[in-house]
Amino acid sequence: YQIASHSDNPSQPFTFFVIDDPRINAFAGTGGVIGMHSGVILNSSTESEVAAVMAHEIAHVTQRHLARQFEEAKRYSLPTAAALLGALVIGIANPQAGAAALTGITGINTQNRINFTRANEEEADRVGIQILVRAGYDPRGMPAFFEKLQRLSRFSQSGAPEFLRTHPLTTSRIADSRARAESIPPKQFHNSHAYELVRYKLMVNSFKTPKEAVLTLRKELEASEDKKLSLRYGLAYAYIENNDFNLARQQIKRLIEANPEDSAYLLLAARLETKQSNYAAAFEVYKKAYRLYPDYKPVIMAYSRALLDARKAKVARDILKKYERYNSHDLRSYSLLGQAEAMLGNEIQVAILQSEYYYLAGDTQLAIDKLKFIQHEYSLDYYQEQRVIARMAEFEYELELQKDLEL
Repeated sequence: YQIASHSDNPSQPFTFFVIDDPRINAFAGTGGVIGMHSGVILNSSTESEVAAVMAHEIAHVTQRHLARQFEEAKRYSLPTAAALLGALVIGIANPQAGAAALTGITGINTQNRINFTRANEEEADRVGIQILVRAGYDPRGMPAFFEKLQRLSRFSQSGAPEFLRTHPLTTSRIADSRARAESIPPKQFHNSHAYELVRYKLMVNSFKTPKEAVLTLRKELEASEDKKLSLRYGLAYAYIENNDFNLARQQIKRLIEANPEDSAYLLLAARLETKQSNYAAAFEVYKKAYRLYPDYKPVIMAYSRALLDARKAKVARDILKKYERYNSHDLRSYSLLGQAEAMLGNEIQVAILQSEYYYLAGDTQLAIDKLKFIQHEYSLDYYQEQRVIARMAEFEYELELQKDLEL
């Protein structure tokens, strides 16, 4: 969002999300929806490299590349269809000539799409570098990440990063982005604390076993001169995953001493206690984190999950409901709230939450069917009945819109 605020169109709304996938990929969709695989973070060396990928995707949106691609496809669709029809007619009289014509037409059409895509990619690089500079990141992050992608794909095209299949990368593109970045006066850039923590956490999860992560990070810590806190965080996380709880506690103690109010450190300390079923100790940590960060989603989700594990459903429900008043729900929060209501024996509320869950998951028809089931199978009070009727009307309206778009 920091990068988007410095784009050519800062009023453009954006929605960003991360997919837990170690492969390197990122993509932009209509309406400013941008997704990134966690593999981008995991395979980056600096935060500016991740920022470069995001700036590139943001540029695709602000430069209207998707809309222009749709327009381009329409421009070629009728001529291509006519040419294909002609090729089929030729093929009736001369199958070999028809096949040659068909190959030529599809080849020309494909080349037009490739040329258009390359132009888009080059423009996204150029605009993306400008956005990076304005947002305060190192523009050299873009050519650095491109060069990394090129090295990864050098020996096997089939094993090339997914990003390259949708974002064609050429030597000239890398050289051009390098020249643009180098033309900007150099300055000192530092990774943020959050980036370092997230990257180490992803690194731990990328190993085949937690033990491998422990050995790697412990060796890195021993060789490190500055003993970075983010490295200790990664090692503590690895220790927890490997059930080395005493060693994890030693590292977490140092983290908390360095910053007793860091949300990531507090969540890690609480995770250590819950992994050992020390819920009383965990709740003390969660209460502190909740007091400091009452609207921070990771705290809300982790705290609620621990409360449900300890069968404290009412407290969990109250926390989730309070969060709901000021923040939009997602699949995870609906799932947790549904678990809390189920523990409390509120069948109607559970059924309503299931309908909302289906809707968020993209199955609007199933959400409608669930609401109809609720109407027929449960004795609803006035407020429940009105809520079901209102949501059903909204879902049915959206379903009609979806059907119209498909047509």
